[in-house]
Amino acid sequence: MNCHLPAPIRSVQYRVLYGDTDSGGVVYYGNYLRFFEIGRTEFLRDFGASYRELEERGYIMPVVECSSRYKASARYDDLLTIETSLLEVKKYSCRFNHRILRDNDGQLLVKGFTIHACTDLHGKLSRFPDYFQARLLAVTSGLSPLTQS
Repeated sequence: MNCHLPAPIRSVQYRVLYGDTDSGGVVYYGNYLRFFEIGRTEFLRDFGASYRELEERGYIMPVVECSSRYKASARYDDLLTIETSLLEVKKYSCRFNHRILRDNDGQLLVKGFTIHACTDLHGKLSRFPDYFQARLLAVTSGLSPLTQS
C-alpha cells in the first residue's frame, strides 16, 4: 500500500475520547476512518474546497475505496496528529492519503488512503464541478487553490 504524502500536507490534532476506545482500552479500528475524515475535511477547508459548499451545489463525495495499515495502538486521552494529503484528482474521483501519529512520541499508528467518487445527491456518478476540480488540481500542482475560480 503506497501511502506517501506529497506536499501540501494538512495536519490537524485530535484528542482520543473515551468513547473512541473499545473494551481493551485502545482506539477501535473503525474510528480511524472517522479520523481520516476529520483530516480530509480540514484539508479541503484549508484549500478553498469546502465540502459544505460542494453539498450546497448538489454533489457529495462518498468513499468508494479505502485501506488502512495499523502499526500501533492509540489509547484514551492520546493526542493524535492526523496528516492528510491529496494524491490524485480525476474527472470523477480523487484520492487522499492519510497518516495518524501519536503526538508525544511521533509513533506512526495508522497509514491509509481513501478514494472518493463525485455523485449527485441521488448517488448518480458525476464529474466534479469545474470550480471544485480546479481547486483540487491547483493543490496537486502546487498552485494556490484560493486564487482559482
